[in-house]
Amino acid sequence: MRAARLIKMVLLLQSRPSMTAGELARELEVSQRTVARDVLSLSEAGVPVYADRGRAGGYRLIGGYRTRLTGLDLREAEALFLSGVPFALREMGLADVASAARLKVSAALLPELRDAASGAAQRFHLDAPRWYHDPETPELLPVIAEAVWDDRRLTVRYLRADGEVARELEPYGLVLKAGVWYLAARVTSAGGAPQAGFRVYRLDRFTAAEPLGPTAPSGPPAPPDPVDSGRFVRDPEFDLPAFWAERAEQFRRSLLREEVVLRLTPRGVRQLPYVTEPAAARAAVERATADGGPDARGWLTVTLPVESEEVAYAQLLALGPEGEVLAPSGLRERFATAAHRAAALYGPAREPTTGRPTDDSPAAAAPSEGP
Repeated sequence: MRAARLIKMVLLLQSRPSMTAGELARELEVSQRTVARDVLSLSEAGVPVYADRGRAGGYRLIGGYRTRLTGLDLREAEALFLSGVPFALREMGLADVASAARLKVSAALLPELRDAASGAAQRFHLDAPRWYHDPETPELLPVIAEAVWDDRRLTVRYLRADGEVARELEPYGLVLKAGVWYLAARVTSAGGAPQAGFRVYRLDRFTAAEPLGPTAPSGPPAPPDPVDSGRFVRDPEFDLPAFWAERAEQFRRSLLREEVVLRLTPRGVRQLPYVTEPAAARAAVERATADGGPDARGWLTVTLPVESEEVAYAQLLALGPEGEVLAPSGLRERFATAAHRAAALYGPAREPTTGRPTDDSPAAAAPSEGP
């Protein structure tokens, strides 16, 4: 356990100019006193860890010290080869780069670990696109991905509900969600200054995207200007996974604008997360259980946030007799009408095309009324 922690400390110091004791303690999930002891152990083992004193001090490696990948074990090597998403890299135009990187890592591994790549690939595969949807690669994805990697601003045209708009963007990161690509970006003003806040764009709605390159000098050479070069300085506080998680939660909540009151059987309670938004369904059940729980028959009355009555109607039909809509009244009436129609269809057997009773149905067997 301690040996693994020491290796991780060396890798952390190797990947950054320096780290404070507090930063190392948080990364390694130990105390700062343990960090100090580990640094001393590394120094005694010949690893050149240097301590800078003072409030702004920290630890750093000196002399260009680098570790080698021979410290990987089999499970770590397999996990490394699982970290890529092959089809996503291909769509971004990075398949050749990723392949070269994997070859270099394989060559640096110990001989007994070099089958880790094939072993991992034969055991796990990520298929990101949704069912019943053919994956479509946005035409401009490679251009936008290159701008993201290069921290280069883009001039784009984007389709919105009210028409096409032109924007200048600082592209911060790409997200692949259920087969759909999104861009997290910041809009810049005419002078190149970024506006406050980040926005999310669907890549398949971009109609044009062009990276901003360096301007041609008209006089003596001047120092590089980040505005003229087209590059932007990233906000060091921006965290793409955290930003996406927050924005996805906001989007989910924004969709649930209306409420439906339901009575559910125990089976209906179990089915609800599978027919509506799962988090909203579970929260509604938890609130109802805390507020009073099931009635004498075991039915639970819940107030469920939904996107609209139309969407709720389509979703809650899947509950069948395991749920009863109590409100709003318009939605209840729609379910009552649907129930009557279903009862008529599943009542006495009828000919599919004419709707007339068949010869063996109860209605056909009953005596006819004579004059």
